[in-house]
Amino acid sequence: MLFGAGALAFTAFGLTACGRSESGSTATSSVTTAPGDDRSVATDAYVFGYPLVLMDVTREHGAPANRFEHSRTLPDAANRTLVRPNQDTLYSKAWLDLRTEPVVLEVPAMESGRYWLMETMDMWTNVAQNPSSVRPQLSSGATGGPFTYAFLPPGWNGTLPPGITPMPLPTPQAWILGRIQVDGQADLPAVHAIQDGLRIAPLSAWVANPGAGNPAAESPSTADAVQIVAGMDGRAFFDRMCALMAIDPPAPVDAPALQRFAALGITPGGSAGKIAAEVLDGAVADGRGRVENYRDPANTIIEGWNYSAAAGRYGTNYGQRAYVARMGLGGNLPEDALYPTYYGSVDGNGSMRLHFAPGQLPPVDAFWSITAYAADGFLIPNPASVYSVGHQLPVATNPDGSVDILIQNAHPTAQVAAANWLPIPEHGKFTLTMRLYAPQPTAIDHTWKPPAVTNT
Repeated sequence: MLFGAGALAFTAFGLTACGRSESGSTATSSVTTAPGDDRSVATDAYVFGYPLVLMDVTREHGAPANRFEHSRTLPDAANRTLVRPNQDTLYSKAWLDLRTEPVVLEVPAMESGRYWLMETMDMWTNVAQNPSSVRPQLSSGATGGPFTYAFLPPGWNGTLPPGITPMPLPTPQAWILGRIQVDGQADLPAVHAIQDGLRIAPLSAWVANPGAGNPAAESPSTADAVQIVAGMDGRAFFDRMCALMAIDPPAPVDAPALQRFAALGITPGGSAGKIAAEVLDGAVADGRGRVENYRDPANTIIEGWNYSAAAGRYGTNYGQRAYVARMGLGGNLPEDALYPTYYGSVDGNGSMRLHFAPGQLPPVDAFWSITAYAADGFLIPNPASVYSVGHQLPVATNPDGSVDILIQNAHPTAQVAAANWLPIPEHGKFTLTMRLYAPQPTAIDHTWKPPAVTNT
């Protein structure tokens, strides 16, 4: 997924803009909204509640609870539904409902070296659990799988059967956004078999029949949740937000913000019914603009590549939380994946190049890729049907161990390996997204730096 560049500070309702860092330090920012201004308070409430409402609308148009929905094909330039798709993984998604009891997930054993990730978000889009092939969080005695987990609702203190790893969640509903490495079209049957081996079931059903699982759901009709939320008026948005907070409560650190919203009736199970409709509608318009135009003050640009601050852990940085949800629901933690992004433009048959010095390819524990997109965020049609390099097409090295990737519209000469050419449009803007799966610490802390895109 992509994040914005630039720097525009966002005020977290008088709280810290970026929350508490890993080291424990706290960043601060000035208050920009008047505490007694109903429209300003409601605007802040919109930004605060936007991820929750968006998640619920996405859930409403997804598969039934506690059942997987699998993507089965790799995208190409004809795909016009998913913006900025990747050709590296297939998705397996499941909405969890833990209001009655825990839910068990089993990830089947698979060959060594295949990357998988079962990112699990609470309903506020924080990544609460992230078992993967790099960090499988093995059950007692497990070696190569299968790996069995139980997602636990808040406050649950029952007993799990032996061999099941507990995965506590802060909200009673959640979303598994699973990814499984796929190595091209020929690898699809093997990945489909892995997807079919994923098991998910309520704990009581699992105890009665270990290894059983609910059948996968048919892919539901696609719906643009972002546009559905954007079309809500103030009354509809805030009533839904209040109802949802009664099911999936905010975190304890949100108490100061909730106290401020309570003056308008925006509380778990409450209603903003006493506030004039034009005030709420104005807050929705203001909040929508704030989310769409948010700029991450911690954004870093290295050699022209844009890095956002870590997704998946937001604390009280409500602006970034809402922006990430708006631009690409399901942002990964940095230890799971990084997405440096380059924004470029080309006029005519211009040619650019990426040169990796010997030993300077992206440092990852899984694999990496670079994908090119047109200005609209979709894959770029080209006669060779080449959309990304590095993973599906492992790059060729020069005699000295360096790597050159040619970035241009025209097919390169025979002197350039097919796997080292990344097609872009003949004219106009484009983006490159470098995906680092299971990045090593040197990529996360920027000790390793991507090379600049240069003209040839």
